[in-house]
Amino acid sequence: MRIKTEELTRKFRVGSSEITAVNRVNLEINEATFIAIVGPSGSGKSTLLNLIGLNDQPTYGRVFIDETDASLISGRRRREIRLLRIGFVFQTFNLLPTLTVLENVELPLSLAGKSQEEQREKAMTLLENVSLGDRIYHRPKELSIGEMQRVAIARALANDPETIIADEPTGELDSKTAKETIDLLFDINRKRKTTVIVATHDEKIVEVADTTYTIIDGKLGLNTN
Repeated sequence: MRIKTEELTRKFRVGSSEITAVNRVNLEINEATFIAIVGPSGSGKSTLLNLIGLNDQPTYGRVFIDETDASLISGRRRREIRLLRIGFVFQTFNLLPTLTVLENVELPLSLAGKSQEEQREKAMTLLENVSLGDRIYHRPKELSIGEMQRVAIARALANDPETIIADEPTGELDSKTAKETIDLLFDINRKRKTTVIVATHDEKIVEVADTTYTIIDGKLGLNTN
């Protein structure tokens, strides 16, 4: 999946003020690359990821998915792209607390119309791959933060997406668990040829990224250091 933005802008109204969270961003992301987007809190990182991932609509400007203008895509098609072609790892994990670890990973497979047998087999394999095969019947509240992050990554991989979008995936982790998460994302990128786009403060992610961008006050620039 190739992603391109042209003059991408997102503004929010807060009371009587207008805030420009993303300001005329022009960006091209090629297939199978590892991209890091860094910047201080409130700089626009999460908003940019939501726009790229089709979770939000720009105020103006455009997002292209494989040269198709996303603004011309139907709501149903956007949902299909988010389900089948993009995997999301959210900063707060977004695991469903009433479901087991296994059921959380099975959910996107169910939404994609996979049989119960396919769901179970794929989810079990993914959880084994992230070293959680012995935790499949636990619920999120029974897991460590690092384990919840690995469940979130396994869930993001459920439908074999072409792109993973991760928002501060190591932000709440200790240094050891953060390294394990970085290594996992790096392996996903290199072995699966999955594009990985990460918003982060973590210099260790920057070290393994192919390209790093800095965003400040909604304006994106290429980091050449």
